[in-house]
Amino acid sequence: MIFFTLEHILTHISLSIVSIILTIYLINLLVHEIVGLYDSSEKGMVAAFLCITGLLVIRWIYSEHLPLSDLYESLMFLSWSLSIIHMLPFFRKHKNNLSAITAPSAIFTQGFATSGLLTEMHQSTILIPALQSQWLMMHVSMMVLSYASLLCGSLLSVALLVITFRKKKNTFLFGEIQYVNEISHVNNYFFPFRNYHRHQLIQQLDCWSSRVISLGFLFLTIGILSGAVWANEAWGSYWNWDPKETWAFITWTIFAIYLHTRTNENFQGSNSAIVASIGFFIIWICYFGVNLLGIGLHSYGSFALTFN
Repeated sequence: MIFFTLEHILTHISLSIVSIILTIYLINLLVHEIVGLYDSSEKGMVAAFLCITGLLVIRWIYSEHLPLSDLYESLMFLSWSLSIIHMLPFFRKHKNNLSAITAPSAIFTQGFATSGLLTEMHQSTILIPALQSQWLMMHVSMMVLSYASLLCGSLLSVALLVITFRKKKNTFLFGEIQYVNEISHVNNYFFPFRNYHRHQLIQQLDCWSSRVISLGFLFLTIGILSGAVWANEAWGSYWNWDPKETWAFITWTIFAIYLHTRTNENFQGSNSAIVASIGFFIIWICYFGVNLLGIGLHSYGSFALTFN
């Protein structure tokens, strides 16, 4: 009973913290970035990470298995993984654009996990026989870590595409403005300066996206291989082509194509970002959408949304 109470308290504390952090991010986005508020939000993310860590540890202790047996637990672990990715630049005392992706992702993931939609999964249950294996920790943790990394990298690619599109649009408008200014003999010096910083931002997004996706692809490969070994032990076959396995293979293929395009300089930048953006939707189908079907060998991961 005490473990359940502690878990309940940590859940509400972490959710309260991330709600405040989301408010701070909206203030910085809509008004103006305030250094004090930004530092507070970063410290808040650390506090939320510690709460989620405590929650997962407590759930692990009283359930006597790694808390990755259902959607609620995997979403909390996904939020925990996103928080780790978010804090890496913070502890290096280096501010970059990765935090603008990871923080909201972690906030919304935890918000959905702790909402009333998944109430039935909040109570830990005994593992079904198929999950009572040492491969649970290896396979599921690698898959969730890969989802977190690939989602962050894909969102960075989406941001790159948005900025690139706006850059091309502004370049066209700048040509008209420049023509008018030449007639009126008005000199504008801020356009080249702004375009230079926009180019730098695009390069940073491209670099970070490539790094994070490469890490996620490694996790995904390990997760699929360990899952194949586990499947052979549990079901007598390394691969069965059920919906979860099929979409995992599609996800792996999409990001393999992305990494292949990165080897050609002509396809780097916006071209490879398009592939990663497609991968963003594929990940959600693999991780979340397939569970809605409730069919196949992974049907134990299915769920029904509960509306109060």
